[in-house]
Amino acid sequence: MKSTDKVNVALIQMSCSDDPKENLAKCLARIEDAALQGAQIISTQELFRSRYFCQTEDHEHFKLAEAIPGESTAELSKLAKDKQIVIVGSLFERRAPGLYHNTAVVLDADGALLGSYRKMHIPDDPLFYEKFYFTPGDLGFKAFDTRFGRIGVLICWDQWYPEGARLTALRGAQILFYPTAIGWQPPEKAEYGERQHASWETIQRAHAIANGVYVAVANRVGHEPTPAGHPGEGIEFWGQSFIADPSGQILTKGSVSEEQILLAEVDYRKLDIQRTHWPFLRDRRIDAYQDITKRFID
Repeated sequence: MKSTDKVNVALIQMSCSDDPKENLAKCLARIEDAALQGAQIISTQELFRSRYFCQTEDHEHFKLAEAIPGESTAELSKLAKDKQIVIVGSLFERRAPGLYHNTAVVLDADGALLGSYRKMHIPDDPLFYEKFYFTPGDLGFKAFDTRFGRIGVLICWDQWYPEGARLTALRGAQILFYPTAIGWQPPEKAEYGERQHASWETIQRAHAIANGVYVAVANRVGHEPTPAGHPGEGIEFWGQSFIADPSGQILTKGSVSEEQILLAEVDYRKLDIQRTHWPFLRDRRIDAYQDITKRFID
């Protein structure tokens, strides 16, 4: 890991088509553009190679999965090496016949595949039928030493769980990346939309505060209709990707509907300042948390 105080972080916020190769080419072009703007660590959104197929339970969608290493990691690795950047990429992993994961890979600035993180928390809600597709992660919560800092990756539904953020931070992660695919269901938007988004943003900013780390969240945009013959009006992905500093302040925030490259400077020295003045890690009562591993305390 290269010793540095400041790095430039970028998030790719984009819409997706039905064509995986088109989406890959589009994302690679956006990453290259971010690198030309000075980004050193760049994250994609969740499952960027396809539309969000989990709106329905359809065995045909398993054909979208790929091996790791595979086509996507090869292209991401080539670009990382060429531009001397770190890339976080979110993929649908085919691990073995009948065994699939929602996985993020980390490519270092020399093109090396540093490793993977497999999504731990798998939702099962209307139009978010992920349990049909994804086996829960078995790699644990991880941090990766890259040329531009030690980073952790979690994925979408993981973002609601303080335990995941804490354990990743305790492994030394300076930035928590959350590739994401979240949005409104049109019939609910008027009544619940504002509070849903506010809750999503608030809890992730709280992870930054509680752990004294940067949080970087890349979400997709655009309306993706529910396939014909299935109930639902699709998902309107709400974009608004953001990067927050260790005090929870938002450094940059994306549009609700526009494709964007979001760029912010991360100053690692602020981690020590934040943690010294708000010493949450120092004051944790690790001797009193045994019950946290229980489902519920009766």
